[in-house]
Amino acid sequence: MTGFDVTLFVSTFTTLFVIADPFGNLPVFIALTSRMTPRERRTAAWQATMTSFVVLSVFGLFGNYILDVLHLSVEAVQLSGGLLLLLVALQLLTGHEDDPGEPGSVNVALVPLGVPLLAGPGSIVAVMMAAQQSGKTSGGIWAVVVAMVLVHLVEWVTMYFGNPLHRLLGEGGTMFLVRISGMLLAAIATQLMIDAVLTIVAAA
Repeated sequence: MTGFDVTLFVSTFTTLFVIADPFGNLPVFIALTSRMTPRERRTAAWQATMTSFVVLSVFGLFGNYILDVLHLSVEAVQLSGGLLLLLVALQLLTGHEDDPGEPGSVNVALVPLGVPLLAGPGSIVAVMMAAQQSGKTSGGIWAVVVAMVLVHLVEWVTMYFGNPLHRLLGEGGTMFLVRISGMLLAAIATQLMIDAVLTIVAAA
């Protein structure tokens, strides 16, 4: 049994933390769950976190195989993720976001919060690369697993304690935050798609 790979742990944790940006995503979480009760919001935080963890775990284990079988490129995943985020951003900007209490919107914690906001293309690629760098050794694998667990723990805690912030903002402040979040999310989505297109063009 090899020792715990501290270097891989630090690099994986840092990369995932920066990409996931749990504090930066908090306004988006509040915006998408603004009409939920505190209990529903806590449930959404847990579901989004677990969805992200499961998706990243699956791609860490079988990511390259999945993309090969489906004949997909990382850029295709990145483009589709960016498009999905852009659609959500437009709903926030136009005020037509679904009522969380209505059928069809109950899974907002799964999509778009869990995927692709938390487990987005960048996080998926980062986990796939970390899994390769682990060399399939026990120390390397544990380093990646612990890094993923800690990042998701931070994400969950951040969203879980979003309730006090929501109460502090009130309805007017929350609505303002919804619009600002829509703009930021649209920018993130656009950048994802631009990066994917530039990568495709550079490889052509």
